[in-house]
Amino acid sequence: MTDPHHDIRDAVRRLCARFPGSYWQALDRERAYPAEFVKALTDEGWLSVLIPETYGGAGLPLAAAAAVLEEIHRSGGNGAACHAQMYTMGVVLRHGSEAQKRRWLPQIASGELRLQAFGVTEPSSGVDTTRISTFARKDGDRYVVRGQKIWTSRAEYSDLMVLLCRTTAREEAARPSDGMSVLLVDMQQAKGRGLTIRPIRTMLNHATTELFFDDMEVPAENLVGEEGQGFRYILDGMNAERILIAAECIGDGRFFVDRASAYAKQREVFGRPIGQNQGVQFPIARAHVQLEAAAGMVARAAALYDSGQPCGTEANMAKLLASEASWFAADTCLQTHGGFGFAEEYDIERKFRETRLYQTAPIPTNLILSHVATHVLGLPKSF
Repeated sequence: MTDPHHDIRDAVRRLCARFPGSYWQALDRERAYPAEFVKALTDEGWLSVLIPETYGGAGLPLAAAAAVLEEIHRSGGNGAACHAQMYTMGVVLRHGSEAQKRRWLPQIASGELRLQAFGVTEPSSGVDTTRISTFARKDGDRYVVRGQKIWTSRAEYSDLMVLLCRTTAREEAARPSDGMSVLLVDMQQAKGRGLTIRPIRTMLNHATTELFFDDMEVPAENLVGEEGQGFRYILDGMNAERILIAAECIGDGRFFVDRASAYAKQREVFGRPIGQNQGVQFPIARAHVQLEAAAGMVARAAALYDSGQPCGTEANMAKLLASEASWFAADTCLQTHGGFGFAEEYDIERKFRETRLYQTAPIPTNLILSHVATHVLGLPKSF
């Protein structure tokens, strides 16, 4: 089959060649943000592919954005530094007012502003989003926000944040998912004026943070869509997020298969290439097969999203299959390299840590299985 995004993949691959493993290794040691890489992606228009041409973007479908992120990861890079700029865009594109789109999108497309922070998860609620407690109280022409978010990545490097908060208490809402609203927060204006950002050091270089809101003021005109309907808007963004992260997992997995295959061909032990041994070649082959199957589900989910059809189940299944395929490929690649796989210079250990995240985030595997069990198979809820 002809790849409709062949040219995109080639161009992204050429860009990534300017940022070799040594670049990512140095950043990983210092837990530093890849500012030069993100600037290059922005300058060449890859972070604005989903923004309509009317607002300065390329107006391409989600499948094109998935191709961009897949190639970044297959090239040994990490799109997590900026991928939120793609999937958070959908919240504004699909539910923002025309005034909001004209105000923000051209500046995001040009790189003047970064929209890379997605404030949803809280310490006490975890994946049960209906139980968030961060509250935005309407006070004249503004909202006053109090509460806390956690695992909000890239907050230190973003100008804008899509923030989900309650505007009606859960116990006062007709349904648990009602009474939540989305605010677009100008983070540069809010820092030190009610917004505190605290970095969280983790096992990988992900620039994640926890946020504290202490009477942070947000103009009422920054409300996205209707008050109280924010959960529905966020679900749209989550579906895009899961599809794009699944594409990243496909890229990771293909990176591992590429590296394992190349190493198995040239590494000789006992006078023969280790790839000649079925105990080495069969796991690599299996990793390839699993990735091809997962890639098919990612493509299906992206096609449904782009055609405006319901895709929640497919987005979840794509993320599950792709994350598990990439993790199997990662383990196979590490095992193929033996002791050398643990050496920083080979990039395997770094990518191994990075791809492990997707078994847990942005949604854990068990919650996806629960979704499929109850929403597809009709089994009783387990919680």
